[in-house]
Amino acid sequence: MPVDTTETEVLIVGGGPVGLTARALLERWGVRVLLVEKHRELSPFPRSRLVNVRSMEIFRQLGPAAGITAAAFAPEYGRVRFRDTLYDRDFATAAMAGVDAPVPESPVTGALTSQDRLEPILLAAAHAPVRFGSELIGLTEETDGVVALLADRHHDDETRVRARYVLAADGASSTVRHLLGIGTTGPGALGDVTTVVFDADLHPWCARRPAGVYFTAHGSFLPLYPEGGWAWFAPTPEDPARADWPALVSRALGPGAEVRVEVLRVQHWVMNAFVAERFRQGRILLAGDAAHAIPIIGGLGMNAGVADVHNLCWKLAGVLQGWAGPGLLETYATERLPVAHRTLRQAVANTQLLLQVQNRRREQLHTGEGAPDRIEPPWSEEYFAQLGLVLGVAYHSDAVLPDHGPASEPPGSGTPPEPPDSGTDYLPTTEPGHRMPHLWLTPDSSTLDTLGEWFTLLTPDPAAWQRQATAATPWPLRIEALPYEHIDFCGLRPHGALLIRPDGHIGARWRDRPPSDTTLRHALTTLTRSTRT
Repeated sequence: MPVDTTETEVLIVGGGPVGLTARALLERWGVRVLLVEKHRELSPFPRSRLVNVRSMEIFRQLGPAAGITAAAFAPEYGRVRFRDTLYDRDFATAAMAGVDAPVPESPVTGALTSQDRLEPILLAAAHAPVRFGSELIGLTEETDGVVALLADRHHDDETRVRARYVLAADGASSTVRHLLGIGTTGPGALGDVTTVVFDADLHPWCARRPAGVYFTAHGSFLPLYPEGGWAWFAPTPEDPARADWPALVSRALGPGAEVRVEVLRVQHWVMNAFVAERFRQGRILLAGDAAHAIPIIGGLGMNAGVADVHNLCWKLAGVLQGWAGPGLLETYATERLPVAHRTLRQAVANTQLLLQVQNRRREQLHTGEGAPDRIEPPWSEEYFAQLGLVLGVAYHSDAVLPDHGPASEPPGSGTPPEPPDSGTDYLPTTEPGHRMPHLWLTPDSSTLDTLGEWFTLLTPDPAAWQRQATAATPWPLRIEALPYEHIDFCGLRPHGALLIRPDGHIGARWRDRPPSDTTLRHALTTLTRSTRT
């Protein structure tokens, strides 16, 4: 029987948040996209729950941020609490920075929402075709593209898709990664975990002290939706097939709870911790959990995947549309691999902090120092305070140009120093490679609102750069005025400029007027690896 063949520019494998975000980003760039997902529908399980402030900035640019916020918990749920049992008082608590309340470093606030609420919103954010129930079973790379073989198990047929590039966002057990033989580094599988979704009236113990996660000695409890519903996750028992899940959840709640538990779904999964040895093989690129599986403590995994495709999709668009050279795709792994390793280290550190507080609690109970109102570990203000990792990522690659200006020329008096390599500390900076800081241009408009499917030249003197911008074809480029009140902070003089990439990272900085009439064109040619002159 002949096999039908479909053609597209980019084939996305995997219909989770990362694949759906990539679909929306590429569609905005005018790239022809097909997304395939082996399951027959979006995931019904809550899974990832934290949309951090950087992801919300990206979703604000794409459009669905308001819908995500509307379906999410109120900000006061952006907190974790530690208890002996769910009905006991807190013995420790910590805020999720950028989620529990606005932060001055961003125009948006992160959101606590379940993945099964997030995915439909991301699906609706684009119109590119999606094929559910299509499982990838083979990949063949050719000179000018990739041929993917897909199987529809429900209808017992196969199809081929010929694509210029393949973006693999198919999870920690990635079929694409295995087909390519790409290995991983890191601890690997940390343990088997079970998530139980259930209904119960837990209002008496949680309503007055809301949280996104309640860590207890008997597993973790998570409210799922603003209108109700809960999840419990804990190590998978030895014989899960015979487990009495309502009884296990009731027992985990503690003997003083005495509530009726109605189990709705049970999911077994493996907590993985690894980074792929490489993120690219020819025309096939890995993103999200396929590229890096991050332990859940701290809510970093899905958000790192969203940042992956935000970094990658403009580069794919540039190569496909001809204003970037194929070498630009080499910068994807150069920029994102170090971030993946750093993110994994932070997640491991979060896990160690969790164990630290639980071990300390056991010691206090054993020695009789167990009064809940006396126990507040000194690290609590740093737990989940990861703005350095969320907003402070810096890229070093050929897609970032060295700072322009005499070495002896000091930056403006308001320019902050280079931030430390810390997950918790964030110091905004306009050093090339960093995310453009949020600065208010008007009472309702941020520097981040000037960004989109184009390069942005941000300058206090647009007229001085207009001729250069007009000559800078074929690159998509817009000039935006920077208020003079911000030039010291940005390290600029009155005729200087920042060139901001479509992913919001600064590609170049000129402290003063352009040194030649071809300065901007040369910069765009260089950082996009273009062959145009």
